[in-house]
Amino acid sequence: MLKKVLEQRKVEIPSGVSVQISGMKVRVEGPKGILERDFSYAKGIGIRVEDSTVVIESYFVDRRRKALVGTIASHIQNMITGVTRGFRYKLKIVFSHFPITVEARGREVIIKNFLGEKAPRRAIIEEGVTVRVEGEDVIVEGIDIEKVGQTAANIEHACKIKELDRRVFLDGIYVYERGVIEE
Repeated sequence: MLKKVLEQRKVEIPSGVSVQISGMKVRVEGPKGILERDFSYAKGIGIRVEDSTVVIESYFVDRRRKALVGTIASHIQNMITGVTRGFRYKLKIVFSHFPITVEARGREVIIKNFLGEKAPRRAIIEEGVTVRVEGEDVIVEGIDIEKVGQTAANIEHACKIKELDRRVFLDGIYVYERGVIEE
C-alpha cells in the first residue's frame, strides 16, 4: 500500500486567543485561562502557527501517524474551546432507598448516607476544576476537558455498587449531560 505524502490538519485560532509553540509544547492563552500540553511523544509530526491557524502535519504517513495528526488537532481544538468557553458536566443524584447527601468541600466531593453506609464516600476534584451541588444536580466545570471529565468519573466511581444487584439498586450519581458552557 502506498503511503500518503502529506497529512495535514488546520485548527482556526479565534480572536482573543493566542497560541505559542516551542518545539512540541503548545500553550493556549484565552479569556478563561491558560492551558499547556506537551506533544513530544508524537515523533515525525510538526506543529506550527500560520496566520490565524495552527497547522499539524506529517509527511509519508502510515495509519498510526495519520491518526496521531487528527488526535493532536482535536486536543488543540479542545484547548482553544476550553480557554474561550469552558466545559461543563452535569451529574444527577439518584436514590430510592436512602437519601444521599452530597457536598463539595476543598479538593474533594463528600457523599454521605450512600445506601445507608455510616462512612462517607469521597471523590477527588482535579486541579482547576470547580464542583457545585444544586439540588439533585452536581455541576462540574473547568477549562481542561480531561480534568473535568476525570473529576466527573471520580464522582461516578465513588458511588459504584459492588455487592448488590445494580438492576435493583440504581442509587448513585450519574453523568447525564456534558458539553461546553453556554454564555
